[in-house]
Amino acid sequence: MPSVAANATSTLALFPGGLASSWVYRDGVKSVCGVNVFPIATVTVVGGVAGSVLLLLTPSSVFDGILPWLLLAATLMLAAGSRLSAQLRTQTRANAFAFAIVQFLLGLYGGYFGGAVGLMMLAAWSALGGGDIKSLNPTRMVMVTAANAVAVVVFILAEPIVWQQCISMTLGAVIGGWIGAHVGRRQPSSVVRALTLAVAVLTTAVFFSRAYL
Repeated sequence: MPSVAANATSTLALFPGGLASSWVYRDGVKSVCGVNVFPIATVTVVGGVAGSVLLLLTPSSVFDGILPWLLLAATLMLAAGSRLSAQLRTQTRANAFAFAIVQFLLGLYGGYFGGAVGLMMLAAWSALGGGDIKSLNPTRMVMVTAANAVAVVVFILAEPIVWQQCISMTLGAVIGGWIGAHVGRRQPSSVVRALTLAVAVLTTAVFFSRAYL
């Protein structure tokens, strides 16, 4: 299956799972770095549209080589955690404009490829002083779903979806998203952080092996 069709198909297949998780997390959605949810969602959606169109117009081979390094950067930011956040806050001030630029780029990436974009959001928000990972999870899930929602619309209109594989993936995505969100809400922040970091390390290793081995 061509990579563009594979990306589009997986985005659509996983989207219902994101909706299920977002519904579970809906009560915990809050502002990030002093920016309200609606502006965050707006910037994310704009970035998602741009990213999904970019995916359809350009080959992804070059980006496939860059992706592992982006994931590695996100993993290192997550590992640094609160210490990195505290250091950044002493050296720079994350104003609303800077946050909007970062969030647009995250939305762009989410619409273009989407792999581990949630991890990147957690890493970026945590580094900018947005809070601990567990408290950021609800808003992160909603923003990832928002970026995927507009990407799904673009992909359906452009028709790169392979429907047979998409349908077979969707049921598992819904069940996994629903269960994962419920489990995540019941765990302490330290457990959520450890599991998130473990997933980040594993994901990074997988993409490095695919790109360079």
